Amino acid sequence: MYFAALLARTEDGWEASDTELDDVETLSDLADLAREASPDEDTVLVLIEQEDAWFGVVRVDGEEDPRIYVSDAAAAARSSYGEILLTDELLGRDPDDGADLDALDLDGTEDGESDGDDEDAESGPGAVASAESVPHGPVGDALILDDIGVSEKQLRLMSTDAVTEIAESLGASETLEAVR
Repeated sequence: MYFAALLARTEDGWEASDTELDDVETLSDLADLAREASPDEDTVLVLIEQEDAWFGVVRVDGEEDPRIYVSDAAAAARSSYGEILLTDELLGRDPDDGADLDALDLDGTEDGESDGDDEDAESGPGAVASAESVPHGPVGDALILDDIGVSEKQLRLMSTDAVTEIAESLGASETLEAVR
């Protein structure tokens, strides 16, 4: 079970809205969605939580690049929403280190033919390498909320109901509960 909400800081305090992430495919899409929630270029937080597994915070301040924190990268990597947040930069990967298309060994399966090794494809060396490249535990900017009331230590200690804990720390729990 997922929950996603936008918290936009305004002159009158925090405004919350639940959000559908079905049309969001990239971090850029998510940042654009956040920016639409605050026409005055105020701070907007995107809070995403998968029950008992992981949570993520994306902070968008005007036109600046989004800042991201994910509580458990390995758990988030198994989620379509988590994959949006786990950028190469966040994971410390060089996007140019990807497979060189000229070096790929194409064995005739590129036209949709099966080579009969479907079971090995999921658990083969490539799958192991990608699983190892995603760390267990938190990744990203642990100071993402420090200047608005949630310290790095508090953020790292949050677990099962982090979205509610964050909203409480910001004084926005009633606002968030209204959209839950």
